Amino acid sequence: MNEPGSIAPAGEATLRLTADADGIETAAGLLRSGRLVALPTETVYGLGADATDPQAVAAIYAAKERPRFNPLIAHLPDAAAARREGAFDAHATRLAAAFWPGPLTLVVPALASGTVCDLARAGLPSVALRVPGHDLARALIAKAGRPVAAPSANRSGRVSPTTPAHVLGDLDGRIAALLDGGACAIGVESTVVACLGGPPRLLRPGGVTRAALARVLGCDVESGGDGERPIGPGLLASHYAPEARVRLDAEEIRPGEAALLFGRADLPGLDQARAVVNLSASGDLAEAAARLFESLRRLDASGAGTIAVAPIPVEGLGEAINDRLTRAAAPR
Repeated sequence: MNEPGSIAPAGEATLRLTADADGIETAAGLLRSGRLVALPTETVYGLGADATDPQAVAAIYAAKERPRFNPLIAHLPDAAAARREGAFDAHATRLAAAFWPGPLTLVVPALASGTVCDLARAGLPSVALRVPGHDLARALIAKAGRPVAAPSANRSGRVSPTTPAHVLGDLDGRIAALLDGGACAIGVESTVVACLGGPPRLLRPGGVTRAALARVLGCDVESGGDGERPIGPGLLASHYAPEARVRLDAEEIRPGEAALLFGRADLPGLDQARAVVNLSASGDLAEAAARLFESLRRLDASGAGTIAVAPIPVEGLGEAINDRLTRAAAPR
């Protein structure tokens, strides 16, 4: 018997769909029937399922081997659809107007009339909502006709996928289909902000910077929300992890390590590295964010036991990059 969300027979290669009307129609039909479809967004590839169907959502957890207490983001085609799922205060309203469609997730109180199922919300009274800034993703969600739960399309805790090959490397044979939209433009996940009464809280830095949030809100945005039971996605201490150990703020490269650089390429010991990738030789944080997960995968494939990461500034998108690297380096 096949797992929920899989394509018969179990273990068969995942169907690869093209980014055209036929591909969207096929993908939408699979979602409506409770199957799992990987879809492109501007941030990373998401593993999509009907967010209103607990069995379909359970298939996401099974495919990703994801802890049940980590809530999922429900993706909507537009802000009007999102407002049918959650209660938007003045802060959420301003943020949605400024950044949707785009790489921002809002965690807001779930409406009693909302359709996102309890399992997707991890039993919480809140719901995580996003309108992605990718035309293909929004077209698929609109055609499916329901919210689409879509965490990153990889095994839980592993490096997030930014290309179709990354998705298939983790999930081929475990999901029904992949809608091929090419490489993702931003390369780190969405920023997650909680608007649950009181000041907004930044739960996860991402494609929208803290400074951009502050400009729209007219005030600084405090961090908060990590805890034993996350209230938003992507908040586990160990997350986005390659097989190799990750050593942060490396000022030298030790023999046999793989090296992840930013800007300068003159670290002592670099000639002894097993593999070297520079996220951005020019020190461009946007370029570094777009290349982060692909670079971690490439260095992991070198077989090095440790990936040494050179210091990366924390301003702007550097905050999101450092957040992902800190989680990658956390004890497993």
